[in-house]
Amino acid sequence: MKKFVCLLMLVCVTATALVCAGCGNMPGSAANNASGDEATGGEINVYNWGEYISVGEDDTMDVIAEFESRTGINVNYTTYDTNEQLYNQLANSNSSYDVIIPSDYMIAKLIEEGYLAELNFDNIPNYKNIMDDYKNLSFDPDNKFSVPYSWGVTALVYNKTLFNGEVKGWDALWSEENSGNILMFDNSRDAMAIAMQHAGLDVSNMTTESIDAAAKELKNQKPLLKAYVMDKVFNEMEGGQAAIAPYYAGDIATMMDNNEDLDYCLPQEGGNHFVDSMCIPKNSKNKALAEKFINFMLEPDVALANVEYICYGTPNQGALDLMDDEMKNNELINPPKEYLDKCYSFGNISQDLYQYLEEKFVKAKV
Repeated sequence: MKKFVCLLMLVCVTATALVCAGCGNMPGSAANNASGDEATGGEINVYNWGEYISVGEDDTMDVIAEFESRTGINVNYTTYDTNEQLYNQLANSNSSYDVIIPSDYMIAKLIEEGYLAELNFDNIPNYKNIMDDYKNLSFDPDNKFSVPYSWGVTALVYNKTLFNGEVKGWDALWSEENSGNILMFDNSRDAMAIAMQHAGLDVSNMTTESIDAAAKELKNQKPLLKAYVMDKVFNEMEGGQAAIAPYYAGDIATMMDNNEDLDYCLPQEGGNHFVDSMCIPKNSKNKALAEKFINFMLEPDVALANVEYICYGTPNQGALDLMDDEMKNNELINPPKEYLDKCYSFGNISQDLYQYLEEKFVKAKV
């Protein structure tokens, strides 16, 4: 997942300056705390979600520029909109990427289909900063192919001045009293999962029968909706043009910063608890340099800069220790364990079942 879904863009970062005189002696600086990031030169291709890395706004760290200046390694940085777009690029093009950051279920699929390289953790000593709770996860149980980058949950954002009634859970998205003022996810996994929860079904055990039931729920919801959205949710909710929407909690925190009429709800049923992780494709031409980049991203102050920018949870204990109390106690960014225990995670499903899910979702929207 990411800070917000945007159109595919290409950002080629070409700075290759050496570290400025004396910055390595700055107390607490990333350069001072680096492990094995001495200047080496070279080039890597990084493929990430849009708006999912700190870019140096408001005196924060420009993470790509910092990595380049410290190592002399040039970063070609491009972005994607969905896990499926990432998969299609890996499967159907001649592109060669060195670092990618898929979500949990997609990592499982990429491992199963042989797209990922096993990591050499001798080149990633900062892996020690990853919390035990984010190791040995179901999509990579032996920690061979991935290093956690961030995590979050799906939740609800609503306008206190527009929504009629109380918001407690996903039922609010089927509120007839708010007909014409409701938004819904425009992607099959998230939308179908919420519909399954609304029908009282187990999202973690997806079947054709549960997909059929979810499609029926979405058909019933369709007349109440203003629109299916992804990136447009920001304009709709921040601009006071809709009353309620489901979205990713970190993005909801961003929306609330831009409109004081907005509030949030962690649905009482729970939601999707997702983890995005850094991986190296098997066809990477610069694996050692890619591992150097991953190691750099695990520096506590680098990881903190990223989480402060994207507003998602961090699996990095060093970054959490540096985080201020306001952010640490924000339950949109760090939901309590008792809430996470109610959540589900997406697992890898067969291509046939995924195709069935897509087809049913498309038909439900008509």
